Amino acid sequence: MRVILLGPPGAGKGTQVSKLTVAINTPSVSSGDLFRQHQKDQTDIGIQAQNYMKRGLLVPDDLTIKMVMEWIDSYTDSDGFLLDGFPRTYPQAVALDEALRQNNEGIDRVLNLKVGIDELINRLSGRIICRNCQRSYHLTYAPPISPGVCNECEGELYEREDDNRDAVQKRLEVYFDETEPLINYYSQKGLLTEISGTGSIEVVAASILDGLVNSTSK
Repeated sequence: MRVILLGPPGAGKGTQVSKLTVAINTPSVSSGDLFRQHQKDQTDIGIQAQNYMKRGLLVPDDLTIKMVMEWIDSYTDSDGFLLDGFPRTYPQAVALDEALRQNNEGIDRVLNLKVGIDELINRLSGRIICRNCQRSYHLTYAPPISPGVCNECEGELYEREDDNRDAVQKRLEVYFDETEPLINYYSQKGLLTEISGTGSIEVVAASILDGLVNSTSK
């Protein structure tokens, strides 16, 4: 099954993707993770992406799609995939559909995690990250055992500049502006299922699985 999980920053996509990957036995990836791996390995894609990012430019959609399709094609023994937060924009969605069509494939279901903007701001503005291993914590919902110290590697924890409340609100506004046409695109194709992202991790995970089961039984 080929699935896309959408949702704004702070909706809990990363947590839910890890659970869903196990539940449906399907490989998953985010475009951000792919870019970081390509940059670490200094591949052609990683070098090209770095050149754009160093100049403060967005990585072109065709380069992003190429990277994602290479990842999809690498799983020849799998019947599907799970994309975490990708595509982000309408042009990316159209380009992804075209690339999949060339492989005689298509998206089966798009799940959109919905969380109110006030809740998202509260979640994101309390986030702190380890400088060493990049594990994230939350001052309210998931604090470290020792203040300012990572549980895993004892690295220093810090708040990113774009995680203060003003920056978080701006990021969310940009996200919703970008993704509204994308949501409409998948809705018109009959592929979209809205999932409430509020509640416990277990409750949201159960809702996601219900959304998949119900969509495939129609």
